[in-house]
This record gives sequence, C-alpha cells and structure tokens, in this order.
Amino acid sequence: MTQATLSADTTIRPVAAWGAVLSMTLCVALLIASEFMPISLLTPMAQGLGATEGQTGQAISISGLFAIAASLLVTTSAGRVNRKWVLVAMTALMLLSLVLVAAAPSFDVLMIGRALLGVCVGGFWALATAVIMRLVPEAEVPRALALMFGGQAIAAAFAAPAGSYLGGLLGWREVFWALTPLVALNLIWHVVALPSLPARQQQDFRAMFSLLKRPYFLMGLIASMLSWGSAFTMFTYLRPFLERVTGVNVTLLSILLLALGCAGFVGTWASGRFVKGEVARLLKLPALVMGACTLGLLVLGASPIAAGLILMLWGAMNTAMSVIWMTWMAQNADDAPEAAGSLMVAAIQASILLGAVVGGWLLDGISIQATFIGSAILAGAAVILVGNGQKLLKPR
Repeated sequence: MTQATLSADTTIRPVAAWGAVLSMTLCVALLIASEFMPISLLTPMAQGLGATEGQTGQAISISGLFAIAASLLVTTSAGRVNRKWVLVAMTALMLLSLVLVAAAPSFDVLMIGRALLGVCVGGFWALATAVIMRLVPEAEVPRALALMFGGQAIAAAFAAPAGSYLGGLLGWREVFWALTPLVALNLIWHVVALPSLPARQQQDFRAMFSLLKRPYFLMGLIASMLSWGSAFTMFTYLRPFLERVTGVNVTLLSILLLALGCAGFVGTWASGRFVKGEVARLLKLPALVMGACTLGLLVLGASPIAAGLILMLWGAMNTAMSVIWMTWMAQNADDAPEAAGSLMVAAIQASILLGAVVGGWLLDGISIQATFIGSAILAGAAVILVGNGQKLLKPR
C-alpha cells in the first residue's frame, strides 16, 4: 500500500471515522482488561483452581502465545476480507473467551478460554495501527493513536482495582462475567461505526520478511521486545510483590492499582500532545523510566506511599510507551503498515509471554525480588540498544 493510497483513504467520512476510533478505543480498554485481569486476581484464581501463583500467571503467557500466532496469520489468512469484519470477528471471539473463562470448571478450560483471547488480541492489534492510518489524516495519526491507547489507560485505571476489589467481594468469576455485556455492546458499536475497510492488497509473509531485512526495523523490533518484556516481567507479578513486600490488604491493593491506572491518563495525554515529528529521542524513555521505577520498588517498596508514587510514574510511562513505539512503526514502516503491525504485535506478545514465564520461574524458584531484578536487567538492555534512537530510523 502506498502512502498516496493511505492519504486518499483518510479523506473519507471524517466524522464517522472518529466515531470508529472511539469504538476501537473501547475495544482496546476491554482487550486490556480481559488480557490482564488475572494479574489483579492472581491469588484468588490460583486458590480457586488449585494452582500456584506462578502457574496461574501462565494464563497471561498462554494468551500471549496464541496472540503471537494470530498476529502473524490473521493479516495473511484474512486475504482480501474487509478489515471491518475482521475486527468485528475478533471482538466476537473476545466475548466467547470471557464466557469460557468465567464458567471454567477447571484450569484446562480456563487456559482454552485464554488461548481464544490470545487469538483476538493478536488479530486486533495486528490491524489496529494500519486501520487508524486509514481512518484519519496522516498528521492526526499520533493523536488518534493516543486516543485509541486511551482505552489502555481506562483499563489500567479501573479494571485492575475494580477487579481486585470485586474479586474479593463477589468472586473472581463474577468479575469476568461483568465484562461480557460491555463486549457485546462494543461488538454492536463496531458494526455501526466502522466504515467499510476493503483490503488494499493480499498480505503474505514476504512483506514481513522484507521488513525484517531492514536493519533499522529489526533493531527497533528487538528494542521494543526488551521494553515490553521488562514491563511485564514486573507487572504480571505486581500483586504478589505488593502483598508480600508492601504488606497491603485487598483495599489498599485496589487503591494502589487505581493510582497506577489513573496515572496512565497523564501518559496518554502527554503522548498525544508531545509525540510529534521524529520520535527517535523518545524511544529509550519508557525502558529507562520504568526500569528505574522497578529498582525503586525494590529499594522503597516496603512503604505504601513510596510504592504508590513509584507506580504512578510507572503507569504514566506504560501508556506513553505504546504511543511512542506505534508512532515509530507508523513513521518507519508506512509502506507496509499491516505487515509491520503483525510483526510488532508478535514481538510484543512474545515479550509478554516470556516475561510471564521467566517472572513466574523466578518467583516460584527464587523470590519476588529476583523477578523484579530480571525486569530491571531487560530494561537496561533496551536502553543500551536504543542509544540515541537514530539507528532505528529508516534512511531518508
């Protein structure tokens, strides 16, 4: 797809297009809430299913595994299917997944539900940035991405604290049941708000391999993997840390998670306002700040006040990270946005998967502190690889 084609697309029905962006924003919020709800419910889910916390953490990794496969296959297997209906199908799959998880009679059924969610996550995110690039003018892409990732901030602000609180009050299954009517409403909104988005060309793996042959893109892909891997090695096991080291109860845990999530709105606002033009100078910022926050928790995490302040800074940078890296992708792979989106989503989901797996091993085998140290090491590697960011930009 050429840039001229993309620019021509963006002039179509701008009012309807912004309604579609809002619909995608809600979908992002529900996807993030569904994917990472086990983090805030890790302890009760483990107890209810007769598993360890480390094993239950693999409910995150299994969705990541299937998201990797889906992100690489959906854009190719969908062929010339209208992208509107692919997004609608992914949302319907999320609804089915939530029903299976909420009703799961065993750990195995839970994992099947989480695997279906992974397909939805991979398929949606593989197309999301490319769709945004078709819904709004090129100059508005960072703003539209920030708006869409505002759904991530909404989920981070309310899903985790509400999940931990309602899980303690009503039970973890009821939390998942509560998400199902919201997903059903979002499904209807997609059908109404999304304009027709015909596939512009047949996608295949050759486009992905072509991107991987570009040194600047491959290096950026690896750096983004390290950044997300660091984030989710820590975040997946945040609740055990806060319970064991900070010594919080369910109420205080919910307050801390709410503070983290609300800070995400600041990150979304700031990224939408300041992420403009070339983003090279910003690429190392997420790993640098979030890695420092992880080390700060190791040193000061016994204090609930200090932990809360650190988590607010972490939460703001977490939402900004998505906008920064997806803007980098839009700027440096604008000639193959769907292929680039597939590779970026696969890389991010692989990082989430490995973060959950390695973090769980360190937690069960050594200590929660070892998990956080591993997260900080990955962040340091990302900062070193990015450097000043110039080598991650396509040649002019």
